[in-house]
Amino acid sequence: MGVRPWTVLGSERLNGTPLFGFRRDRVVSPRTGKPHDVYVLEAPNWVNVIPVTAGREVVLVRQWRHGIRGVTLEIPGGVIEAGDDPEKAARRELLEETGYGADCWISLGYTFPNPAIQDNRCYTFVAVNAVRRADPSPDAMEDIEVVLHPVERVPALLERGEIAHALIVAAFGKFFRWFQGADPVGGVPS
Repeated sequence: MGVRPWTVLGSERLNGTPLFGFRRDRVVSPRTGKPHDVYVLEAPNWVNVIPVTAGREVVLVRQWRHGIRGVTLEIPGGVIEAGDDPEKAARRELLEETGYGADCWISLGYTFPNPAIQDNRCYTFVAVNAVRRADPSPDAMEDIEVVLHPVERVPALLERGEIAHALIVAAFGKFFRWFQGADPVGGVPS
């Protein structure tokens, strides 16, 4: 019979912040017929960008992440604001965080950050032939250093755990599948 959707009997917003909401859904399992309370973190959709220069370098950001109280090595990204489509948000985040821009953009699709408890998506784009166009202008809550690494060095950064943010690791998984069949300068799959 397979896995079936669960019936939602009702939802109650419990509390929230300017960025996240918290909701309790009363649901019924189609397998057992029993009701359950499940909790959902309501989050906006996010976007990540893997900017690759014509010299085959990836533009990364080193930044403070208070959740782990440490510095991480990541790709640029952020929240997709209301009214933005994912690519528009990707272009904005890349420029704000790094000062880089690109004319050629490749969508690598999306992932669900944690579908057990979250309701959002994280989109990933490649910015092909990224070039520095301006000074970075990070948000007040961001402390960012722009770092370039050759594309060929990224797998080692992942293996050593220097890049350890789960969504960034997933983005690079998609990227390297695309990259193996693409012209990294022209962005055209072979």
